[in-house]
Amino acid sequence: MSETVIEWIGQHAHRLTTLDSEAPLTDLLPVADIVRDAQVVAVGASTRQAHELSALSHRLVRLLVEELGFRSLALEGDDASRVGLDEYIRTGTGDPRVMLSEARSFWQTEEILDVIRWMRAFNRRHPDDPVRFAGAARSPQGQTSPLDGLAGIERGLAEGAIRWHEHTADRIVYWGGLAHTVNGNPRTVSPSSPPLTHRNAGSYLREYFGAGYVSIGLTFHHGMAPYPVLPPPAEFADAVLGGTGLDAYLLDLHTDVPAPVRTWLDTPAKTRLIGPHYDPTDNAAYHLSGGSLADWFDAILHTQEVTPVRALSHAKS
Repeated sequence: MSETVIEWIGQHAHRLTTLDSEAPLTDLLPVADIVRDAQVVAVGASTRQAHELSALSHRLVRLLVEELGFRSLALEGDDASRVGLDEYIRTGTGDPRVMLSEARSFWQTEEILDVIRWMRAFNRRHPDDPVRFAGAARSPQGQTSPLDGLAGIERGLAEGAIRWHEHTADRIVYWGGLAHTVNGNPRTVSPSSPPLTHRNAGSYLREYFGAGYVSIGLTFHHGMAPYPVLPPPAEFADAVLGGTGLDAYLLDLHTDVPAPVRTWLDTPAKTRLIGPHYDPTDNAAYHLSGGSLADWFDAILHTQEVTPVRALSHAKS
């Protein structure tokens, strides 16, 4: 079956021509048909530590804001207001490089700084129609939830996005990790002991918004992130996605497909999930499971080889 699926992907994938975050967005325009009338579009990466996936996420944010009218960015993992970034993109006050040095470690990259500077530049050009940070993707400390621990955090992330949308009516780009953004009801994150299985933020957002929640997954085959990451095991979906050898492409999962491809999309899958720690001798342990690609995603943007994100220099801009 995999050879049939790889052949189909090679014939129907929309090739991306550049990963340059400042380049024209022409090659990403098919995303507009996938997004349609979505109120929340999730951009979830299988690792936070790859330059190409971060740059591609930036390009998606640009497309959604510049071309499709999205006006809030929920950047998962910290509080933009706490470190002053919300004030900076509104008024230009302060140095975003210094501000990011006070944020969580995975925000401390040149790629995130590029996004912050682009948001400020957009707001200078559009003072009456600015883009802003959603108060949606911070750790929900102090919020009450019927769930405890990580399951409660997932519920809190979703509730934050829902409240922000209800308050502002903004269309939201939710930029986070794949484990949080897929429609997982439930999904399992490995490795852990025992593996962690529970509903995630994406499943609550899909329940609330229905088709108004669009999940875009950013996957990769191999590379440096920042340590050497081996090619995925043959049973991983990423191995099939990388079987075409294409450098980077977009795959719409809602198109009509032949029966073998539909079976592959609907079959429970594993896709790689690389966090801050990775042991190449246990490559198969690092994955997401508990659902199918058709459950998890509306579209996939796949990159064949990745390089590390650029660590933020803390010298002032």
